[in-house]
Amino acid sequence: MRYVAIGDSFTEGVGDERPDGTPRGWADLVAAGLAAALDDTVHYANLAVRGRLLEPIATTQLDAALSLTPAPTLLTLNGGGNDMMRPGCDLARLVALTERAMRRCVDAGVRLVVLSGADPSDGLPFGRTIHRRGKVLTEAIAELTARHDVLFVDAFNDAEVRRPEYWSPDRLHLNAAGHHRVASLVLTALGHTTAAQAVEPGPVARRTLRAEARYYREHVLPWINRRLRGRSSGDDLAGKHPTWIPVEDMPRV
Repeated sequence: MRYVAIGDSFTEGVGDERPDGTPRGWADLVAAGLAAALDDTVHYANLAVRGRLLEPIATTQLDAALSLTPAPTLLTLNGGGNDMMRPGCDLARLVALTERAMRRCVDAGVRLVVLSGADPSDGLPFGRTIHRRGKVLTEAIAELTARHDVLFVDAFNDAEVRRPEYWSPDRLHLNAAGHHRVASLVLTALGHTTAAQAVEPGPVARRTLRAEARYYREHVLPWINRRLRGRSSGDDLAGKHPTWIPVEDMPRV
């Protein structure tokens, strides 16, 4: 088994940081889960970078993934979340990019799993717009994967993971519990029965004026500032595992 993951911060694992600050995330957990289920070494690469739009994921990252030696046997693809946060998002273009990426994987003989990202809209400014776009994109990708007989994992419509207990303070990225939840969905879809991650409801956090002001100061304004400067949080970053590593060599927590 040689498993490569491509995508943005969702696949990089942002929000599920180890004590040293490096992200883990659902894809790392899937690699470890596959190794445990198969009782064998799984070679793993992760080319995802936070902030990436779908086009570089479906072209540059996919090029690198399919060029790995030896070739991958399993690839997970997710993207579009950052596109949906931009004005003038062209959903039809995102679907077309996804279909071209799917065709390339099928032609290369690589088993593909396409994921929809979890829905963050409940906690975000302009959340209704993001939810509406995400719903349309998810429905289109679900139809596309069914037509091409490609495995689809729909985290967007998973009601459990929309609860606030699964999200980081920035309300945009999943926390450790959220990444575990997505990993269990992926492993189950691949035929490896796992207990779906579920956490007990916590106390309902009140969104006071002070708390909201702090949230906008610490999370929203820096994002707006990067957009105004034409910058992304991942501009100076590369994929965290650009070449094959055996999962037993991955840092543990």
